[in-house]
Amino acid sequence: MLYLAVLIGIISIVITDKLTQAFKLSSIWGPFGQICASLVIIMVGKLEVSYINLGNHFELGYLTIPFTLLFLVGFTNVMNIEKMQNPSILLLPFISLVCFSMSAFIIGNSFVLITGICASLTIMFILLYGYFSGKAFVGRTLTTSIGFVIAVLSISLIKISIITIYIPIFTLAIPFTLYYFIKDKFTSIQSIKVSTLTAILFGVLMFIVPFHLMWYFVVGLTIILIITQFSRKYRFI
Repeated sequence: MLYLAVLIGIISIVITDKLTQAFKLSSIWGPFGQICASLVIIMVGKLEVSYINLGNHFELGYLTIPFTLLFLVGFTNVMNIEKMQNPSILLLPFISLVCFSMSAFIIGNSFVLITGICASLTIMFILLYGYFSGKAFVGRTLTTSIGFVIAVLSISLIKISIITIYIPIFTLAIPFTLYYFIKDKFTSIQSIKVSTLTAILFGVLMFIVPFHLMWYFVVGLTIILIITQFSRKYRFI
């Protein structure tokens, strides 16, 4: 049912975005579609975070659905694109999805592994099509759909270990924030290259640094990321 829930959620996001653009509706309809898609994941896919394991077992209780909903909607918007972008920007979620797939393979989570591989191959096809045809452009509908898939995969792994929140934050959110930070100082391609190398670096660190030390990276760099969210220019939530 979780695979079906993801498909329904993506369709809901795409339809909402297309209708909003076609009829020039209020931008509030975008988040509304994302909330509906997230509720499908929670209610139909039965995917939620009911506890957090930080050494001690913290039960979320009545906050389970609000926390899961906030997480899903927040990370669905991790690639907050307003204008058409060079398709090379998809290298960032591609790296993140590869990290998800590798982690799922190690942990033994078949849903994340299969979904991550399928999403990675889809992005690779779009990148190759854009490279050879020169016609592919990346817009908000596509990046929101990719963000939704990444959010679902994140929730799936966080149920196993909270440390896996490292993947969406440090292989996508921070590199993408870096891209917006430097894109006015360099060309678009140069900014994408720097951000991509940063994502690869963080991805490699995840498989080198011991998990008990990784938590310090998560806490420290998350604080830095939260500070950047006070500026609308670098905000993704």
